[in-house]
Amino acid sequence: MKKKTTSTTKRDGNAAGAREFAPRESAGYLVRDAHRAFQHLLEKRIAPFGVTRGQWYFLRVLWTKDGISQRELSESVGMMEPTTVIALQSMEKAGLVRRVRSAEDKRKAQVWLTPKARKLKARLLPIARHITMQAREGVTLAEFELFRDVILRMTHNLDKLKR
Repeated sequence: MKKKTTSTTKRDGNAAGAREFAPRESAGYLVRDAHRAFQHLLEKRIAPFGVTRGQWYFLRVLWTKDGISQRELSESVGMMEPTTVIALQSMEKAGLVRRVRSAEDKRKAQVWLTPKARKLKARLLPIARHITMQAREGVTLAEFELFRDVILRMTHNLDKLKR
C-alpha cells in the first residue's frame, strides 16, 4: 500500500520514495543562479574602473568600515584570511588600500582605503544600484521587500546551522 504524503512532505522533499528536486524548487540553486547573473553584469561594468569582482567585496565593506583589522575584513567579506591577504596585496598594488600595523597590537594590521578607493565609491555604487534596479524590473516594491525579508530570514536560519 502506498504511503500518503502531506503537503509538508511534498514541499520539503521528505516524501516516501525518491522525488525529484528540480533546480527551480531549490532556494540555493535559485540564489546561486541570480548571484551569477548579478556578478557577471557587475564584473563587466566595474572592470573599466580597474576594479575586479574580488576587490569589489572588500571595497564594499571598507566603504562603510574603513580602518578595520584584516581579520575583521575577512570575516565581514566571508573569506579565509589567506585569500584576504592575497586580495589585499593586489589592492595595495592597485593603489586602493594601505595596511598599517595597529599601534596597540603590532600583530594586527588595519586596512585603510586610499583617496583613489574613496573616490571610486561615488562611481561604482551607482553602477551596482542600477543593476539592482534593472533586476527589479516588473517587481513591485512590496514584492521586493518581501523577498528581502525572506532571504534575510533564510540566511539567518542557515547561519544558525553553522554553529
